Amino acid sequence: MKILILGAGQVGSTVAESLVSEANDITVVDSDGDKLRQLQDRLDLRTLTGNAAHPSVLEQAGIADADMTGTARRAPTIRGMP
Repeated sequence: MKILILGAGQVGSTVAESLVSEANDITVVDSDGDKLRQLQDRLDLRTLTGNAAHPSVLEQAGIADADMTGTARRAPTIRGMP
């Protein structure tokens, strides 16, 4: 299964690790190239550095062919709340 994960933080990395172990074709998109390199060093997956809010980045990541897409990004905070 081709799976696109948007976000390489703690949640996105954990999801990617679980899904890679099931022999899926995983692509992770994040704007933090260091996080992506660390992830790629540990797991057999594809990464793409970019802003997943931009349609061109999603196209480059292969969203048209993805069987599943998941967003694992931190929710924005409201001023004064964590």
